[in-house]
Amino acid sequence: MKLVIQQTAPATRIAALSLLVLLAGCQARQPGSVETAVAQRIKHEITVGGKRETNPLPSTEENIQSGRQNFSNYCMVCHGLDGQNTGVPFADQMSPPVPLLTSRTVQSYTDGQLKWIIDNGIFPSGMPASKGVLQEEEIWQIVQYIRHLPPRGSLGEPAVYGGEPQERSGY
Repeated sequence: MKLVIQQTAPATRIAALSLLVLLAGCQARQPGSVETAVAQRIKHEITVGGKRETNPLPSTEENIQSGRQNFSNYCMVCHGLDGQNTGVPFADQMSPPVPLLTSRTVQSYTDGQLKWIIDNGIFPSGMPASKGVLQEEEIWQIVQYIRHLPPRGSLGEPAVYGGEPQERSGY
């Protein structure tokens, strides 16, 4: 019995040391610029569908305002009322962080890709799928709103986070 303990003890120590080294290398961290660029390129070119789909709705004030209303009902909890995370306390702490919808990265998606993202979400980020929740017209209106977002902070913070209830008219 003593021989077995002596033989397994070094193996146990090696296993424990290996586990510690492995866990030390598994720290969560922000991706570097190269990792970010590669991930964005892959999303734009490969994983996000709808690239050739076009928005069937004209870019009218009515559609933009309807998109704003739909956005404020479905998207504002994560993106704020203005699509720029105003008043969203956890937006920067998410991994990955909630993107500013005015960013070049988001605005460089085609309308069809934005619709696809809203429909299907983005895994493993916190972006949920809305397929079956929103109607096609509502999604296309949200895309219109994303293309015409107001200035950052101009709509205040969502009431759910302590802001004033938003007005229904205009920006």
